[in-house]
Amino acid sequence: MFAKVIIFSGLLAISLCAPVDEPVAILAQTSDILPDGSFQSNYETADGTKVEQTGTVKQVGEEVVQTIHGSISYTDKEGNKHELTYVADENGFQPQSADLPVVPEIPLAIQKSLEYNAAHPEPMEH
Repeated sequence: MFAKVIIFSGLLAISLCAPVDEPVAILAQTSDILPDGSFQSNYETADGTKVEQTGTVKQVGEEVVQTIHGSISYTDKEGNKHELTYVADENGFQPQSADLPVVPEIPLAIQKSLEYNAAHPEPMEH
């Protein structure tokens, strides 16, 4: 019995600590899907979130490829605005945003070392 009380108390504490988010109203929403596979959709919510996507179908060589262009914008709980635009096509997913991390440049000494190693490979031992 004591173990059940402890377990119940723990579950109660966890449930009381869990954040409760209120549902967010959808202010506008459209979606149009055409027979050729192209589409356009978007929505906007009361908290300022906006999502837009446009999809088209195009011929790449002998393949038919779906391409999608889109954007997402929202404001986080601290009041910071975030925006992301993207393309998804035969070249993969290509996001762009100031929020995405940027790969630092390779230091010159390491770059020279990599170039030297590529130009002078060690013989393979079997």
